[in-house]
Formats: sequence, structure tokens, C-alpha cells
Amino acid sequence: MSTSGPGVVGGGRRVLVTGTSGLLGRSVAQLLFDRGYSVVTLQRRAVDAPWDSLQGSVADPDVAARAVHGVDAIVHLAAKVSFTGAWDEFVATNIVGTRQLITAAQHAGVRDFVFVSSPSVAHLGASIVGSGAGAASPEFARGHYARSKAAAEEMALAEDSPTFRATAIRPHIVWGPGDTQLVERVVERARAGRLPLLDGGRALIDTTYVDNAAEAIVRGLERMDYAHGQALVVTNGEPRPVGELIAGICAAAGVKAPGYSVPGWLARGAGSAIEKAWTAAGSRGWVHDEPPMTRFLAEQLSTAHWFDQRHTQAVLDWTPAVSLDEGLAKLAAHYRAQG
Repeated sequence: MSTSGPGVVGGGRRVLVTGTSGLLGRSVAQLLFDRGYSVVTLQRRAVDAPWDSLQGSVADPDVAARAVHGVDAIVHLAAKVSFTGAWDEFVATNIVGTRQLITAAQHAGVRDFVFVSSPSVAHLGASIVGSGAGAASPEFARGHYARSKAAAEEMALAEDSPTFRATAIRPHIVWGPGDTQLVERVVERARAGRLPLLDGGRALIDTTYVDNAAEAIVRGLERMDYAHGQALVVTNGEPRPVGELIAGICAAAGVKAPGYSVPGWLARGAGSAIEKAWTAAGSRGWVHDEPPMTRFLAEQLSTAHWFDQRHTQAVLDWTPAVSLDEGLAKLAAHYRAQG
């Protein structure tokens, strides 16, 4: 574990943000810093940042204890995010890591804990049409990532009390300039001609521009009096056909949008087979990248999932500031700047 950065001087609470190697974690830390919070971050890789930065694994109890020292609030984003992988790997980071952090936080007297979750913890495979958050389901959520996050979310919310207030914020499909989870994969696969639409890309889905997701997470911390004990789904509130969203991302990056379609049922079946083969090959060290299709990914691309945002917006006293069209314009500007 190493420490870098000049430290932060200023008013406001001292907040630990985990998982800031990723786009959303970094955006949350930057927003807190810009608002005058004293920020410390924890991530596996070194980062160049104007705040205190710790490097290590949240699953290490010594690292967790050092990270929470002197803070009074935590925003926990660190997680293993993947379509494939051994269950034990997800348990180690997403479940054990969350438990270690909560235990360390309670021992240190931290009062507020924002657990950044995912709507996938309550997605059981059927269409979601204008629903609320729904209960997390470690047993029936789809895939190792969703099940492990569901277990971690349940664990965090079970600890909610007057002295340790916990909330779960579930941003849905976060994207923006610099995103490697959605945008980069869409662009790379579209450029290579390996991105089919499922069922013609008609499934209606919600997504979240990264600035909006970061703002909602910070509002979860600032509105803990109202948000604690709850799970809140966060989206842009602009459901669109998945094919339209993919076309917008491709246009922003200057690549041709996919023009062929595969039946969703076929992709789901193929995804199950590919995922098993990919996981087996990966356990032998043969592959390291994500597979071209998994059942979970096929379900996400062929099943409607959009959410009623009225309760979330009322609790957080928040509305998205960046529309999807504005986000796509920012993405296009990003790609133009890259040449």
C-alpha cells in the first residue's frame, strides 16, 4: 500500500472514495473535491490526483483500517466488474471487501456509508418497465457480478442505524467520455463489425451520463437524512431503444453503426455457451479479455429495462443536468479532440 498526493486543505467533511481508478469513481472524487470536501481515495492502481490517495485492496483489513482513519463518510465504488470470472473472485472483492470496509468504518466511528450498487442486483431476467428499485436478490440476480453486488448491498443496508447510516445508490449503465465499460466496447466491436443488434435493437433501456451519476451519488451523501436505509436507482430518465443509443455512440466516435440483427433468444442461448467456454479457458490462462457475448449481456441488449425516477429524484432533491443528446455531443467532442 502506498500514499501519494499533496493532501487537501479546506472546509467540509473528510470523505473516503473507493474504486477511483474507474471513470465513475474518479468523477465522484473530483466532484467532492470541487465542492470543498476533504477527499481521500483508495484504489488498486496509483492515480495522479490533487487529493490524498491510497493504493491497495479494500479486501485487506489493514488497508481498509488505514483508509478509514480520520474520515467521517465513505462512498464505496470498488468492485470486480466483469461478465465472466470465478465466483470466488467476485466474493473476495465485492462481498468480503465490502464487509472489511464496513467493519473498519464502524470501528473508526464513521457515520455515513454510501454503497454504489447496480440495478442488476434486482434484475431477474424479465423486462423492467417503469419500475422502482426492487429488492436485491443474491439468489436470483443474473450472473456472478450481480449476485455478489446484491449480497454486498443487503449487507450494507442491514447495518443502517442512527450511528451508521447506509444507503445504496444504483446508477444504471453509466457512460461518458473516457468510459471503457460501455463506450469503448461498443466502438471497438462496431469498428470490427462484431456488434449485432438483438431483436433489431428495439428494447427500451435507461442509461446514465457520468456527470449525472456522480452528482446523484454525492447527493446520496448530502441527503443521508432522507436516503439512509434505502436503495435508489439512478438514470437519466430518458429511455431509448438500445439500437438508437448504440447508433448515437457510434456516430460520436465516427464509426459505422451495426446494421444486422440476431434474434434475442439465439443470442441468449449462445451467450450461455460462450460464457462457460470462456470461463473454463480463462481458468487455464488461455484468455484474459471479455467474451464477445454472455447470457447476461444478451439479456441486457434484448430486454427492456427502464425505471420510474420520481422517488429517487424526490429523495435526493436532484434531477439530471446533462441530457442524453448533450452527453452524446460531449462524447463526440471527446473523440474529435483525440483526432
